[in-house]
Amino acid sequence: MNYPDSIARLLSLVDHERSAPTLPRQKRIYDLRNVKRLLGRIGNPHRRPGIVHVAGTKGKGSTAAMIEAILRAAGYSTGFYSSPHLHSFCERIRLDGESVSPSTFAELTASVWPQHVANADDPEAGPATLFEFMTAMAFHCFAENQTDFSVIEVGLGGRLDATNVVTPAVSVITPVSLDHTAILGDTIGEIAADKAGIIKPGVPVVVAPQFPEAMAAIQSAATAQSAPLVDVAKSVAWRVDGTSLDGQDLNIQTPRDTYQFGLPLLGDFQGTNAAVALTVAENLIGAGHEIHRDAVIAGLSTVQWPARLEVLSRNPIVVADGAHNDHSVATVLATLKHSIPHQKLTVVAGFSRDKRVSAMVEFLAQRARRVIATRSRHPRSMRPSEIVDEFCAHGFNSERIVACNNVSEAINAAWVDAESGELILVTGSLFVAAEAREAILGISPETYPDLLPPDLR
Repeated sequence: MNYPDSIARLLSLVDHERSAPTLPRQKRIYDLRNVKRLLGRIGNPHRRPGIVHVAGTKGKGSTAAMIEAILRAAGYSTGFYSSPHLHSFCERIRLDGESVSPSTFAELTASVWPQHVANADDPEAGPATLFEFMTAMAFHCFAENQTDFSVIEVGLGGRLDATNVVTPAVSVITPVSLDHTAILGDTIGEIAADKAGIIKPGVPVVVAPQFPEAMAAIQSAATAQSAPLVDVAKSVAWRVDGTSLDGQDLNIQTPRDTYQFGLPLLGDFQGTNAAVALTVAENLIGAGHEIHRDAVIAGLSTVQWPARLEVLSRNPIVVADGAHNDHSVATVLATLKHSIPHQKLTVVAGFSRDKRVSAMVEFLAQRARRVIATRSRHPRSMRPSEIVDEFCAHGFNSERIVACNNVSEAINAAWVDAESGELILVTGSLFVAAEAREAILGISPETYPDLLPPDLR
C-alpha cells in the first residue's frame, strides 16, 4: 500500500470532522466499544506507561505541543497524536517531534486495516470511523517505536472520544468554553462535564484556569474518581515581561521553581498554556521522572505550534489564527491590540457553518477597517456570500467588505490594498488559517477533491 492508497482507505471511513450535526445534541458515538475492540485486535497498544492525555476547548493543541517539547528536550523518546492536520495527514502522528513519513503512514494503515475489516464484521463491534482508525494507528506506531512518553490530544469532548481508552500518567484539561454545543452540551458546565470524562481513578489531573461553572464540573468528576486535582490558577503565577513578532518573554513561578524564558508563540493565553505544561512536567518529576530545569526551558523556548497567532509576513504584517469560537476571537483581537502595534485592521474571515458565526462576527465587525470574506476547501465551510450577509447584519458597511472564493485570492486582495500601519488577520477557522500558510509560505497541501464543498468541485 502506498501513501495515496492509504489516504483513499481513510477517506472511505465515516469522518465526523467533515460533517456537521443534523439534529440538536446529536450523539454520533454511544460508547467506546468499537475502538476498544479494534485496539484489542492489534495487541492493545494503548496500554502503555507514560501517556499524557490532554482535553479542553482552547489551548489543548498548544499545551500538548509544549508538554511534548519539554519531554523531548529532557531526552525522552516521544509520540504525539493530534488533530486535525493543517496540510497533511502525516502531521497527526509524530515521533520525536517529526511527522511520520508518507511511507511510514502507509505501513501503519496497512497494518491496522485487516483488523478494521474484522472489526467491521464483528456483531459486537462495527466499522471504525476515520478518527477511531487513526487513533489505533497512532497507538500502534508509538508501541512499535517504544516511545517513553506519548502525548495524546483529545479529538472532541472527552468522555466518548476515541482516545479515552488510556490510563495516563497524568490527565490535563485546558480552558473550557462554548464549542461543539450541538454535540457536547448547551452550557459550559455540560461541556466541562463531558471533557472531565477523561479523568481516571487515582490519576492526577492538571486543570487550567476555568470559568467557575466549568471548574465545578471538573472538581466533581475528580472527586468521584478520587483523582488528585492540581488547580493551576491557585498554584502557579505567570506574567509576560515583553513581546515582539518573534514571541514573548515569560516569567512563571511554581511551587518548585521560577522559570524565565522566551516562548516563540504569541498570545497571553500561551502564558496560561505554558503554566499548565510546566505543571504537568513538575507532576511527572514528582512521580519520579527525570526532567531537569534546563530541559523545561529548552522545550518551551523551541516549541512550534503553527496557525495560532502565527506571523506569516512582516511587510505587511499578516497573522493567521485558527480561532473558531467567539471567546477565541475576542482573545485574539485583545492580544493583537497590545502585542502587535497597528493602526488599522483588515480581516480575512472564513468560518465553518456549524460554529457560533454570529458571535464571532460581532467581535470582528467592531474592529475591522475592511473584511475579505472567503472559504476553505473544507466541506463544512460557509459560503463567502453568507459571511458578507452576516457582517452586514451586524451593521458593517457593505462597501468595506468583498467576497473571494478561496483563501489565496483573499490574501492577495488583502495584500494589494493594505495601507500603511495595517495588520491583516486571517481567522475564523483553523482550515482557513492553514490555507493562508499554504498561500504565503508556498506549502503544497494534500487535497481531497471528493470532499470539497459541492459548489467547489
